[in-house]
Amino acid sequence: MNFNLTQIPDRNLKPRTHGLTMIMDKGLSINEANNLISVGGPHIDIVKLGFGTSFVTPNLREKINVYQEAGLPVYFGGTLFEAFLIRNQFQDYINICKDYNIEYVEVSDGSIEIPHAEKCGYIEKLTKHFTVLSEVGSKDAAHIIPPYKWIELMRAELEAGSSYVIAEAREAGNVGIYRGSGEVREGLVQEILTQIPEEKILWEAPQKAQQLYFLELIGCNVNLGNIAPTEIIPLEAMRIGLRGDTFHLYLQKDN
Repeated sequence: MNFNLTQIPDRNLKPRTHGLTMIMDKGLSINEANNLISVGGPHIDIVKLGFGTSFVTPNLREKINVYQEAGLPVYFGGTLFEAFLIRNQFQDYINICKDYNIEYVEVSDGSIEIPHAEKCGYIEKLTKHFTVLSEVGSKDAAHIIPPYKWIELMRAELEAGSSYVIAEAREAGNVGIYRGSGEVREGLVQEILTQIPEEKILWEAPQKAQQLYFLELIGCNVNLGNIAPTEIIPLEAMRIGLRGDTFHLYLQKDN
């Protein structure tokens, strides 16, 4: 850090397995990716090329190389996995990930229905080649999953080999673990945490209020995802109590 301040919480150091920040790249140029790394590189753990953007991104290989050379693993959004799967191109998906030297993959079923045993089978197959993140929850706001089911699905996917389970929220943060307004479904989140280790959950939290909720609930080393590239520095400041929302979170009470 640039200067000394006391009463700053301990952030896990990179490479870390807990306290992750996953950013969503929805179409940054190569120059923008380089600029992002120059500022946010120390605070970014994983880069997701959102939904199916990698299919239409010019100079994709060059951009992926930019991130990888900076030590930032890249993965394709879960929607792309589903797009391959529904076209019976699962092996093609594996081959493409290998061709681009992708080490992380996301297994999701937010846009298509996959029997859960079958989804876990894909997770098991992919763990032979990649680090797997699997997403639980639906992109359909009308599809409400009860808490016991979230727990059951997350547990099964971790047992199948997922390194992390992603709590679905979409890029806007208005489905899954959130209501349409973006408000956190607090009862759902807290019930999940009674059964699933928080260090194994990557909470999609694109909105500041959502990020604040999880920082207050779990602490500065909560795993957060779907962070906009422009929000990486503000989020890191908020994580350690250097933004108004968390200013008093870590200060001793007599200060």
